[in-house]
Amino acid sequence: MFLLQLTIVLGALYVGSRYGSLALGAISGIALAILVLGFGLAPGNPPTDVIYIIVAAVTCAGMMHASGGMDWLIQIAERLLRRHPGHITFFAPLCTFFLTVLVGTGHVVYTLMPIICDIALRKGIRPERPCGVASIASQVGITCSPIAAAVVAFATISASYGFEITIPRILMVTLPASVIGLLVASACSYKRGKDLDKDPLFQARLKNPDTYNYMYGSEATLLNKEIPASAKRAVYIFLGAIALIVVYASFQNLLPTYSQVVADSGVKDTWNGLTAAQLATLGVVREGFTHAVQAPLKMNIVIQIVMLVAAALIVIFCKASPKKAVAGAVWQSGMVAVVAIYGIAWMADTLFANYMPAIQQLLSGIVESYPWSIALVFFVVSVLINSQGAVVVSMMPLAYSLGIPGEILLGVFPSVYGYFFIPNYPSDIATVNFDRSGTTVIGKYLLNHSFMMPGLVSVGVATLVSMLLVHVFY
Repeated sequence: MFLLQLTIVLGALYVGSRYGSLALGAISGIALAILVLGFGLAPGNPPTDVIYIIVAAVTCAGMMHASGGMDWLIQIAERLLRRHPGHITFFAPLCTFFLTVLVGTGHVVYTLMPIICDIALRKGIRPERPCGVASIASQVGITCSPIAAAVVAFATISASYGFEITIPRILMVTLPASVIGLLVASACSYKRGKDLDKDPLFQARLKNPDTYNYMYGSEATLLNKEIPASAKRAVYIFLGAIALIVVYASFQNLLPTYSQVVADSGVKDTWNGLTAAQLATLGVVREGFTHAVQAPLKMNIVIQIVMLVAAALIVIFCKASPKKAVAGAVWQSGMVAVVAIYGIAWMADTLFANYMPAIQQLLSGIVESYPWSIALVFFVVSVLINSQGAVVVSMMPLAYSLGIPGEILLGVFPSVYGYFFIPNYPSDIATVNFDRSGTTVIGKYLLNHSFMMPGLVSVGVATLVSMLLVHVFY
């Protein structure tokens, strides 16, 4: 019965990935309905805390985008790239990476991608080299952003299973590991493919006057765009909000404390073998298993408050149009992520929670011997659902329930990015279209695309380095 229900879940993920966008979360609802209404499984819990954080962060980032602040950030990145065009294969991915770290979503790089291609083309560098790794870098940055859903979900879920870790401590591992992974991927891409003057396909395209004019007739740039002072203020407010979140996460003694009734963590309950504390996270608190404690304000609440206040300040003082924010790519991509995480994580939690004892018994031997193997599970699930946040929310509770230590899960955290494997993600497709030279390609056999090598190298190296850093720190 479990295999049948698992097949239904995987089928929903496959069909949803074919339609993409909002359909992935919505079609997961069909599988959820079959599990609950058809098979009678007890419904799991939707990840409301993570969803609220995404809404708040996307609202703030969307307001900054609407104010014109994103154009200013792109201008800064473009100046760096045009100042060092010969090293664009290294600088381009670092620019897209840190843009994602700042904003919390990889969809902010669409404006920068045509500029990267234009600089490489005019310098005579094969655009596939910087474009392929830059697109990968825009997604790698998600596990290094203090306001990204994947990072916040990792901290929140870990705390509920007894692994108390702050967002800055997560970034101490993922940030250097990801940068090293990207630098190695950039080095591997530095001489990738034939040089343009030796590429017969590119030279053939040059002979067509229309194609030549398409490639060299116009210049992609934002340097001639005037940035108003209000846009710069919006960026300062946004960055100030992120800094405040990091400060509160690092020094939680600054937060107000409240008396809370919590479950005694050491008390075992009979329901799925979970502790009373874990049951409390599911809304199940049994009488006689609780006590009152003084606890600081939770960081998920802090992030929501700070982001909403910053969004309001940007509207009031920076002339940001809420209508323009809603119509922007940052807001729209964030809302798609909300629906995806909502449907996928709820569906996965429903299946795994009902079969947790059997899953624990089946996988306990493998997990005890090779706890790092959960990285392969994270990677494969990411290929299916195209969302790092959804991977964390749907798979982390399972990983903790299998007895995998939080330190190991932190070490394999970079492996939650695997959806470059099948090149159907919007940023990859957009990068192919932005490359006017035609060197960044999907490939005849689907998997032989321009993002496979830099993706495997960056994620693989980042995961290895992350595991090494965790070993050193813990």
